[in-house]
Amino acid sequence: MQTEKGMEGKRISSWMTFLLASACGLIVANLYYAQTLVGPISADTGLSSAAAGLIVTLTQIGYVVGLLFIVPLSDIIENRRLAVISLIVVVAALIGAAFAANAPLFLIASLFIGLGSVVAQILVPYATYLASEEQRGRVVGNVMSGLLLGIMFARPVASFIASFWGWQAVFALSAVVITLLTVLLWRILPERKPSPAINYGELLVSLVVLLRQTPILRRRALYQACLFGAFSLFWTTVPLRLADEFQMSQQGIALFALAGVGGAIAAPIAGRLADKGLTRLLTGLAMLIAALSFVLAYLFQTHSTTALGLLVLAAIMLDMAVSGNLVLGQRAIYSLGSAARGRLNGLFMSIFFIGGAVGSSLGGWSYAHGGWNLTTLIGIVLPLVALLYYFTEKRSLART
Repeated sequence: MQTEKGMEGKRISSWMTFLLASACGLIVANLYYAQTLVGPISADTGLSSAAAGLIVTLTQIGYVVGLLFIVPLSDIIENRRLAVISLIVVVAALIGAAFAANAPLFLIASLFIGLGSVVAQILVPYATYLASEEQRGRVVGNVMSGLLLGIMFARPVASFIASFWGWQAVFALSAVVITLLTVLLWRILPERKPSPAINYGELLVSLVVLLRQTPILRRRALYQACLFGAFSLFWTTVPLRLADEFQMSQQGIALFALAGVGGAIAAPIAGRLADKGLTRLLTGLAMLIAALSFVLAYLFQTHSTTALGLLVLAAIMLDMAVSGNLVLGQRAIYSLGSAARGRLNGLFMSIFFIGGAVGSSLGGWSYAHGGWNLTTLIGIVLPLVALLYYFTEKRSLART
């Protein structure tokens, strides 16, 4: 078994980076499969339309709980074992979802899918332990590309599979894939044993201390919360606009969602440029691009092919901004030290994921009450709030 000191500073192989990137993408996709399947799932499980939102909300709640109470365990428990146990929970929950005969069973399964899927946020900092300092930004960027591709492909893949074999097949197939992945990770990943100086209770208390005493963590988390809120607002409402204004079918919307995958290319690029000391510049650029994507969506609201093409461009721009800034934020907090890396990552992810949940809620409300106009105006405001906060950043806090 390798200790903390034994692993830190080694160079990670391209194969191991690819494995961890693929694993993160396949795992985190489980959080998003249900988003485009809410209608058929609700119909088959007897869930009312008013309560259908619980399908996504409970998955998000499970994820945030896992970020706060499971991810920090990676600072005191052997990481490979923790990852495998969490994946076993995911597999069981996916099987439960696939065979759920009623709404309560499916909702409980959804909660545990979110809870166990936080293993992706154990594997991302795990990759940094295997990487040397000079390759850390590149490794984080590549692994996060896999994670982001999982997020972006999950919706269209779920729609396509469900259109042929039903929504149950989505969860059943994912259960098979995650089972194979669990065996592979158990056999290939090197063990990583932390050298904890505190117990679990002290670990949880230390989360509050870390948040209070780490200004760069608070800042990067709030930056990403604003951008991810805008991202969630967009992807919650754009399917509604595509169906209402362009009369797109479910498969047409799935094809549109594929366009956003192009934005994932920003993650490895941002990681490489951050390694060259450009974190601060790229952070401001990401916020500007996110705001401009909504300006584009606001200005061109006709039903023409041109307007649809520009909406695709807006989606790509927004996804690039969010994925790029995510890598910048994670690289910055991972540079704070290795002893608390799991806790730092858990706090960072939980804060910005809450921002995403707020963005989803705002999207549903704004589209219902003000249509696409109000939605895009809110989308412009969110990254601009982050930009205003960015201008207060002292250069001494910018991790370059």
